[in-house]
Amino acid sequence: MRRIAVLDAPTNLGLRPPTASSVPGCGKAPGALRDHGLLARLRARDAGCLTPPRYDPGDWRPGDGVCHAPEISAYSVALADRIGAIIDRGEFPLVLGGDCSVLLGSALAMHRLGEAVGGRIGLVFVDGHSDFRHPGNASYVGAAAGEDLALVTGRGQPDLAAIEGRRPYFRDIDVVVLGIRAQDEYRLDLQAAGITTRPVPALRAEGAARTAQWAHEQLVDCAGYWVHIDVDVLDPAVMPAVDAPDPGGIAFAELEILLAGLVDTPHCLGVELTVFDPDYDPDGAYAAEIVNTVVAGLAPVVAPGAVPPPLLPAGPVAPAPRAADNRPEPEPLPAPAAVPAPAVAVEPIGPDPTDGDDLGDDPLGPGLLRHAPAGDEPDPARSGIDIA
Repeated sequence: MRRIAVLDAPTNLGLRPPTASSVPGCGKAPGALRDHGLLARLRARDAGCLTPPRYDPGDWRPGDGVCHAPEISAYSVALADRIGAIIDRGEFPLVLGGDCSVLLGSALAMHRLGEAVGGRIGLVFVDGHSDFRHPGNASYVGAAAGEDLALVTGRGQPDLAAIEGRRPYFRDIDVVVLGIRAQDEYRLDLQAAGITTRPVPALRAEGAARTAQWAHEQLVDCAGYWVHIDVDVLDPAVMPAVDAPDPGGIAFAELEILLAGLVDTPHCLGVELTVFDPDYDPDGAYAAEIVNTVVAGLAPVVAPGAVPPPLLPAGPVAPAPRAADNRPEPEPLPAPAAVPAPAVAVEPIGPDPTDGDDLGDDPLGPGLLRHAPAGDEPDPARSGIDIA
């Protein structure tokens, strides 16, 4: 079985302030999810918390570039270091955001890894919005969480899109976008860039399990892939606790099946979860639902017979130093000098033959299987969500 390591990345630097005198609440998400027993239920290692810089837009104005850019850049480097250390231990990272700017740190870690193994790393981007705003298609940029996909594909200011001189972190052909709304503002830009997409109507028509397999197939030339999940992919009828709820999303059961399909392969290198805002979840019911979904969706990772990705050779684990937040976290381990790059040949990602306000009432209705086994598709017509 593969061991999951949970790393908190409670940054809110990539979002605009909800009001002039407040800050976004998604930085509280990791704690809210932990309070519902996430680590214990996953039997995961606690990989600590990477504390972000202070949220302070100051005198930023439209036209100044991305707000908090220096802070986001520095945070991304530190986050990439922590993710790399988890992967070096042979573990499966689960990164709890925070806003979608978390993706920059994950992307940097994946680019480093791809360089180390001599192969490309892909991205499965599960999000209700394309987050593809950039200087080439918008009058100005400002909130990195609405620009993260553009930034990680090399579009935007160099201090974010080309950290360490790496640009792009993911090539356009190595990105699969799932769950955006049918009329997404930048859908034509994605198409022009050659980025593969499957909006909600197509995802539902094909089913979540088949969509996960389809995503594998799109990334067949990659050595592995990272999974980004923004919980606003869910319909606001079942998940309104996000910064930008948008009708037309999927149901919890669909997300569970999709996640299970995406991680049920050693080629999946890790998952990040973003944009849940506990400020809109006063009784914790949404947090509990997210935890149920993540635990069930990640079941294939910890199932007997699950194996680590065949990317780097196994090596000794260095003693874990004490992190700034008093939680242990290992330093990244260098690859053994005797192993030439690439460490392994890039292999296909095809099917793995070894894979075996009152929320007391169910907002999805009694007819929907909320946490279906992998392979079972929920009936969208019975979910209480408009699928037109």
